[in-house]
Amino acid sequence: MMLESRIEGEGKPLIIIHGFLGMSDNWKTLSGEYAEKGFQVHAVDMRNHGRSFHSDEFNYTVMAKDIYDYCVGHGLDKVSVIGHSMGGKTAMLFAVNYPEKLDKLIIADIAPKYYTQHHQDILAGLNAVDFSRKPSRSDVETVLENYIKDFGTRQFLMKSLYWKEKGQLAFRFNLDVFNEKIENIGEALPENTVYNGEVLFLRGEKSPYIRDKDFELIKKHFPKAEIVDIKKAGHWLHAENPKDFFTATINFLQA
Repeated sequence: MMLESRIEGEGKPLIIIHGFLGMSDNWKTLSGEYAEKGFQVHAVDMRNHGRSFHSDEFNYTVMAKDIYDYCVGHGLDKVSVIGHSMGGKTAMLFAVNYPEKLDKLIIADIAPKYYTQHHQDILAGLNAVDFSRKPSRSDVETVLENYIKDFGTRQFLMKSLYWKEKGQLAFRFNLDVFNEKIENIGEALPENTVYNGEVLFLRGEKSPYIRDKDFELIKKHFPKAEIVDIKKAGHWLHAENPKDFFTATINFLQA
């Protein structure tokens, strides 16, 4: 099955891979800006997210293969890739498994290391929503607020709400599989894998996801990696400081 996507612009192919619980719509504004600079932008919905297919298989190996299959299905030869968080881990594995398909690689605020499970509160909030009661959007947000205090995170999750049928809301993502396979999100890039192409790692200045001590591991897997901080931004660096994020990425892509 092929991933769903939003495609805009003409020129060099650029694939954007969203993070866990996200979707292609999170990148609408930046996608348009890349398209204006001469790229054909493919903002994909990953499996179990957005409008793409649901599957019991959910790990980085199958997700990297999904990107490869997407390239083949759309006749894309050399692509550049931007991946954020889970999308960044997917992009890393895509790079080491299918280097012949890749031009330039941009990883946003994630390292190739193992991360312990840290989405407990979010999953608890999502699981607390009882759609059998046919809640309104405001009802759903009220439930989430009991578990997720950060307003921005709640709004991010609310974007995946849709009207499944008249009077019946649902989440687009596959919550059942996430509950079962959440540990897979933290998996490290396989040991001794190396990609020798051009890579830009961006980290949010206020984010804990990439530490200085992670630089050695990044360079081990990606010897040509350049690591740049995005000021005044946390993990959602592309949303918190889109201007600096766009400047850093477009300079790298056009170099």
